[in-house]
Amino acid sequence: MTDGTITIIGGGLAGSEAAWQIASQGRKVRLFEMRGGGDMTPAHQTDGLAELVCSNSFRSDDAERNAVGLLHQEMRDLDSLIMRCADTHKVPAGSALAMDRDRFSDAVTQALSEHPNVEIVRERVDTLPDSGLTIVATGPLTALSLAESIGATTGADALAFFDAIAPIVHRHSVDMDIAWMASRWGKGESDEGDYINCPMTKEQYLAFHQGLIEGEKTEFKDWEKDTPYFDGCMPIEVMAERGVDTLRYGPMKPVGLDNPHAATAEHPKGRWPYAVVQLRQDNALGTLWNMVGFQTKLKHGAQIELFRTIPGLEKAEFARLGGLHRNTFINSPRLLDGELRLKSAPHIRFAGQITGCEGYVESSAVGLMAGRLAAAEMAGKAMPLPPQTTALGALLGHITGGADARDYQPMNVNFGLFPDLDERVHKKQRKEAYTGRARREFVSWAAGLGRAIAA
Repeated sequence: MTDGTITIIGGGLAGSEAAWQIASQGRKVRLFEMRGGGDMTPAHQTDGLAELVCSNSFRSDDAERNAVGLLHQEMRDLDSLIMRCADTHKVPAGSALAMDRDRFSDAVTQALSEHPNVEIVRERVDTLPDSGLTIVATGPLTALSLAESIGATTGADALAFFDAIAPIVHRHSVDMDIAWMASRWGKGESDEGDYINCPMTKEQYLAFHQGLIEGEKTEFKDWEKDTPYFDGCMPIEVMAERGVDTLRYGPMKPVGLDNPHAATAEHPKGRWPYAVVQLRQDNALGTLWNMVGFQTKLKHGAQIELFRTIPGLEKAEFARLGGLHRNTFINSPRLLDGELRLKSAPHIRFAGQITGCEGYVESSAVGLMAGRLAAAEMAGKAMPLPPQTTALGALLGHITGGADARDYQPMNVNFGLFPDLDERVHKKQRKEAYTGRARREFVSWAAGLGRAIAA
């Protein structure tokens, strides 16, 4: 692997984005992906590159008031393949960016397959290479053999947490005489609303809550019992155990959702239900809808039985049921330098969720940076890092040193990772102040990026 080609191990979101960035900089890429070569992970269903597993949403697309929306925009400005394909194949999701997961993956796979600088190899890599610029982007489901090689090279055990997958329902099986279309507070892209809403009375909710508590769950193996959950993908039954009203203030909150089926002369728009289950469109055809926030470790039989007690889902047909898998990531603040290179083997970079970033967009963003940094290094140039006041810079800084290595946990991009504002700003304007500063400094950094690398 020393022929002037940059090796990438892993064809998920981070590896795909890294490959695109390197190839677009005129460098050769050899992308290894074990799916399609006889291997599969516990969570994937296809051999497509950048397959979306847990959800089809990139979360908020608001670049003015949301850190992840800001990250979207910064990636678009750097010709992100992941963002381009997401934008092309988006489906209605209110202010969020969600996409048809199959068409999205197909588009990423096609773009990389057709690029003259990219070679895709469908093989499992069992050991870290001894030489040659390499990016490890195997994600949280790294094959055991490679994980052992990483452990041997780093001299440190990887950390692990559990991640859960939400069920997907066939649209035709939802009873729309009970459910209705709406976006919270009417903020959807379409006139009728972007979500299917299934209402619950107090009695129905309490019975459902009890069913979550009592339902048969997946049993952990002995070696898994001390593995924690990541809060961003907390199984719904674990949330239920935290209190009877936890779900009503979380994924099942009813506020801003007037039920037209409950309209009266006094309330012509309807009233808010006691609780609500929302479904979000999962593909462009609108035939598949995922249950928002319903990641679960319930056994499949228990899922079908309980979820069909939800009003409107009594005859639900499931394209996919929920599941649970174990994710692994390294202690990046201790092991990586500021350019994502392994301190003990600097020809190797890490990218994506294996670095401990959390979320599809964050994983892709770290892949983007790893790809650009590797391409610059292959060219013998030094690429300036993005300012920490930007979303990319804040995320990169957290991974490579901003976090406490003694208690490093997965993290989504958020304004808490950004440096404090220089001036005092009213709380209501604080988010806009963060994004405004970020955009100004990002534009300045990006304008000088090409000149710095060419110098």
